[in-house]
Amino acid sequence: MIKSSVSLAEFTSYRVGGRAQWYAEPVNLEELRELFAWVRSQGLPLTVLGAGSNLLISDRGLPGLVLNTRHLRSSCFDAETATITAAAGEPLPKIAWRAAKRGWRGLEWAVGIPGTVGGAVVMNAGAHTSCVADRLVRALVLNPDGQLETLSKEDLNYSYRSSSLQGDQRLVVEATFQLEATDNHEEIMAITTHNLRHRKNTQPYDRPSCGSVFRNPKPQFAGALIEGMGLKGYQIGGAQVSELHANFILNIGSAKASDILRLIRHVQEQVFDRWSLWLEPEVKVLGEFDGI
Repeated sequence: MIKSSVSLAEFTSYRVGGRAQWYAEPVNLEELRELFAWVRSQGLPLTVLGAGSNLLISDRGLPGLVLNTRHLRSSCFDAETATITAAAGEPLPKIAWRAAKRGWRGLEWAVGIPGTVGGAVVMNAGAHTSCVADRLVRALVLNPDGQLETLSKEDLNYSYRSSSLQGDQRLVVEATFQLEATDNHEEIMAITTHNLRHRKNTQPYDRPSCGSVFRNPKPQFAGALIEGMGLKGYQIGGAQVSELHANFILNIGSAKASDILRLIRHVQEQVFDRWSLWLEPEVKVLGEFDGI
């Protein structure tokens, strides 16, 4: 169940990153608890991966145990209450499509989000002016001591792309969302399809990326600020600011994690020098980066 020295590049959407000291892919709650107990007994750090779509992992890899939730998949669509309960490893777009086909309103925005339910709950993923906090009812989490705890939306202290689960050792096991059942399946499907087409037309999908790199400093948009600095196409090593959408940094084929982080820092510094505004990363940077 636990493997050593596993390359993490294939488990992140950036396709970069070093090796995990230890790596595991649990398939059920029992295995999750066993892994939590093992980590605690060994005194090791724990890192949780979902789809790896909002992460930048150091070329030096990660110490401790890297736990991948991608095999924790199950979902229940309750027709009487129009609620969806989905396991942490379920892809969010898959859940959104299934809801749309039923004519359930509320997750049309999520069809293009390249992440899992667990990661979406932790970071309050969102698009098209909607987010997880709008529809979440509760989240079941596993605490470091192996005990399960049910958290309400209020318990999670949601804000823009943030929750109280960030930075601690609790792991989302499943989440329940409240949607609205309608009789107009065609309308919901049309909105969902439009949202997906809009993302594909305005965001780069031909090269590995983490999605949006920076949080939008409302009321402004990070992409517009970066584009205004003339940074579209700017490149460090194998990392490049997208020419289609400036809030995307791409791996154009040979990037290292250090190239990407250097480019992130360069963009932040350029925007700060011009606007006295420090762009906050949406991407989570993990591991050690020398001199950056």
